[in-house]
Amino acid sequence: MEALQISPDEVLISAIRAQGAGGQNVNKVSSAIHLRFDIAASSLPDDIKARLLALNDSRIGKTGVLVLKAQRHRTQELNRLDALRRLNELVNSVARPPKARRPTQPSRASRQRLRTAKVQRSVLKTQRSRVQAET
Repeated sequence: MEALQISPDEVLISAIRAQGAGGQNVNKVSSAIHLRFDIAASSLPDDIKARLLALNDSRIGKTGVLVLKAQRHRTQELNRLDALRRLNELVNSVARPPKARRPTQPSRASRQRLRTAKVQRSVLKTQRSRVQAET
């Protein structure tokens, strides 16, 4: 299956100040990126939208907006590319529909092994019990 690409005009990108160490530069430069992607308003197919919204991901809000924060790199451009790459990875992770689970039954041999093990365990436990004194 071909990998899906999100077009950059479907996302809202804003630059923010990065957290962490950075010396004097950290208070002047907005190198971190906040990427917002409205899943419901996107051009993705409906089944992919549904699987994205069904993800148990804290980055997806109640309104269906995915928020990614990228601040690994020192430059705004690299962080922007990193955020877009992570968004595409997330979308492509749900692009393939999940395999339908076919219910199966245990084989006859495995049921037999289970019964044998239960009998052996029962015998072991009865052997541990207190011996009755004969009178």
